[in-house]
Amino acid sequence: MLPKNILPTVAALLALSALPATAELKYSNTTGGTVKLYGQFNPAYLSFDDGVASYGDLVDNEVSNTRAGLTVTQEFGASVLTFDFLTALGFGQSSNYSQTGNPEFLDWRRTFVRKLEFSLETPTAGKFSFGQGSMATDGVAQSDLSGTKVAMYNGLDTVAGNYEIRTAAGALSGIEIDDSFTGFDSSRRGRLRYDSPSLNNFTFSAAYGKDILSTDNDDIFADIALRYKNEIGDVKVAGSLGFARRTRNGADRDDTFGSISALHTSGVNLTLAAGSRKDDGGYGFAKLGYIADWLPIGTTSIAVDYYNGSDFVMENSESRSVGFGVVQRIEDANMDAYLVVRKYSYSDSSDSYLDASSVLFGSRWKF
Repeated sequence: MLPKNILPTVAALLALSALPATAELKYSNTTGGTVKLYGQFNPAYLSFDDGVASYGDLVDNEVSNTRAGLTVTQEFGASVLTFDFLTALGFGQSSNYSQTGNPEFLDWRRTFVRKLEFSLETPTAGKFSFGQGSMATDGVAQSDLSGTKVAMYNGLDTVAGNYEIRTAAGALSGIEIDDSFTGFDSSRRGRLRYDSPSLNNFTFSAAYGKDILSTDNDDIFADIALRYKNEIGDVKVAGSLGFARRTRNGADRDDTFGSISALHTSGVNLTLAAGSRKDDGGYGFAKLGYIADWLPIGTTSIAVDYYNGSDFVMENSESRSVGFGVVQRIEDANMDAYLVVRKYSYSDSSDSYLDASSVLFGSRWKF
């Protein structure tokens, strides 16, 4: 439970998420330069039932967490130079709550910085980026046209990651959701990155970097990615494929993963994702959804998904999850309200385990 002395802060956060859309916070000069303030609030209520006890907390939805940033751009002919700073605000992330303890409600650290980078985008040579920002494969596992990605996608560990599965006897097993339900998607590092121009609807990306925000971390990261976007008849398609390597103390950890999503003009959509880690586990993910204009305030997106992972915790271990979600767009407020219900099942040869479930209810407001 949240301490009483922070309840006013929680109330203020929820009130901010209900504010109407505001005019764009942007300043432009006469030479093609702009300064823009942007961000979002994404408070949610997360409940988790491990088969023995239930827990509930106000959280910051880590699927797309609360953040604020500043972008400065300047045109140079047909090229654009950009400086971008973006940081999460440090509210308690949904993946950090558990049966044994909760994070501080507000605890900003420098590792919450998402972007601190310069980039130069040219019309023919592509885009060059330097600084803290997304690696080439960041988002590769998340090609998703369902309209529900704000609250449900293949990275199941971002919602209830630190909660533990209980054994059939009711004891905490030490096996957390983020041990057995992951999407392999990459993250952000201090890096050099290159993105090619689009060629026949394909874009190639490559990056090389290090974790410059954590102390005593000498890991080296390198990755490549291929992305595709197109409209084929009545179907919009987005897909991506990537390979990422982390080198730690001379040993490599290799991940290969990708995703594809298709949206028909009828609103029916299908999203698929898969990934594998060399000499470790792998998973498959499928989501079937529908986007409808049932309400005048905005589109309603509903979806059901299925996750099947294997060998993450130990050889022959299995992780399965089924989720159902609905996201209601509220156009006039630039807001998405959502509800996601999910069930988790885990098994291995060492013991028997109870199923668990979670409910995530919240809203994301962008400015």
